[in-house]
Amino acid sequence: MKTILTTTDAPGAIGPYSQGIATQSLVFTSGQLPIDVETGELKGEIKEATKACLNNIEAILKQKNIGLENVVKTVVYLKNIDDFAQMNEVYATYFKENPPARSCFEVARLPKDAIIEIEAIAVIS
Repeated sequence: MKTILTTTDAPGAIGPYSQGIATQSLVFTSGQLPIDVETGELKGEIKEATKACLNNIEAILKQKNIGLENVVKTVVYLKNIDDFAQMNEVYATYFKENPPARSCFEVARLPKDAIIEIEAIAVIS
């Protein structure tokens, strides 16, 4: 069985997908763009963009009363791999201890011409 997760504290889906899906033991977030949910602004600077993506993931996880400490895997998509070090600086502040497994890729293009997108898988404790 799966449960659809939705929140107004993260940007709504821009296509036929859910913000997140929960099973009995896992939460899967859709890729989160760096959209500031309060302003609707797409962040264009990598550090602010990384923060926005991770804040959006955190908001989705809260729907199951869990947080970033429950994340076991992330995938980061970067428009420019040269942003890797700056993304890591911010990412490390969100995952200070026992960081999740992660993959990171440079991609040709992201929705809305975003510079970053992050998705996550978390365990329900």
